[in-house]
Amino acid sequence: MMPGDSKKPKAIRMLLLATALWAFSFPAMKALGLEQQKLLPDAGSWFFTSLGVMYRFGLAGVVTLVLSRIRRETTSRLELEQGLWLALFGASGILFQMDGLTYTKASTSAFLTQGYCVFIPVWTTFMNRRLPALKIILCIGIVLTGVAVLADLDLRTFKLGRGEIETLIASLLFSGQILLLEHPRYSANRPIQFSTVMFLAMALLCVPLVIATAPDAAACIRAYASFTACGILTLLVVVCTLGAYLLMNYWQPRVSATEAGLIYCAEPVIASTLALFLPAWISVWANINYANETLTLRLLIGGGLITAANVLLQSRLLERNSAAIQQPESRRT
Repeated sequence: MMPGDSKKPKAIRMLLLATALWAFSFPAMKALGLEQQKLLPDAGSWFFTSLGVMYRFGLAGVVTLVLSRIRRETTSRLELEQGLWLALFGASGILFQMDGLTYTKASTSAFLTQGYCVFIPVWTTFMNRRLPALKIILCIGIVLTGVAVLADLDLRTFKLGRGEIETLIASLLFSGQILLLEHPRYSANRPIQFSTVMFLAMALLCVPLVIATAPDAAACIRAYASFTACGILTLLVVVCTLGAYLLMNYWQPRVSATEAGLIYCAEPVIASTLALFLPAWISVWANINYANETLTLRLLIGGGLITAANVLLQSRLLERNSAAIQQPESRRT
């Protein structure tokens, strides 16, 4: 990121849009799971999850690969390298997050997953040997408080078991994914090129899990043997993968990794808001029983705090302090 980049405000808005597109994937995947349970009642959740990730990222990779070939663009060694690292961090993070969710509460998982908003500034502090600016520290505190309220975290029952540790590992891996996008080594890379590598590599990494969990070979087809399942998959590919990830990969280098981590923490707020009305719409279209969630005081308070942190991040308040850390972060090697 260049200090004083005039496109930074637009970059923040685009990353918030990317976060909103990711958030849409939660009700979409929930609806897809309900539909697939009707198609394959004996299959397990790991099969549906791994197959969905394989199809979703594989199809997105094919689309971007075709676009690259139409434009007669080739992939450089650094673009291949960055795409492979992003895929490794992303796929590993998703697997740790999914397995960890089996051993802990969903609310605890939602809170710990946002750990990257702490891991990233700790890393940049270590690398730059300088504390984050007051504005960033304040935003981190507000975000963590908001996520704790949103997740209904109970400190009295909280413990670090297998699920919590795996979720923290997932968050650490997601931190690596975010940091890779601002690394100076890859500053000249083209988003379409390294995104193609990332999409295809993530799909390939899921193949062994699909094989291990599939009831039979035909299940890979039967899981999407309905208009509803194919329609939701199409939305996940176009909106939540091509739309969200290409926005992220293009615009994130214009903000610091620390700021990006804070912006992405808006995801549970947006997902919770969408869950207030989207399930009923999807149920009518897909002919499934998926009820809306209800508006709660916890959502209002937690979501309000996270939104306030993002507004503060985009404001000029304490800007002098924030600017002080941008230049060192941009020189990370």
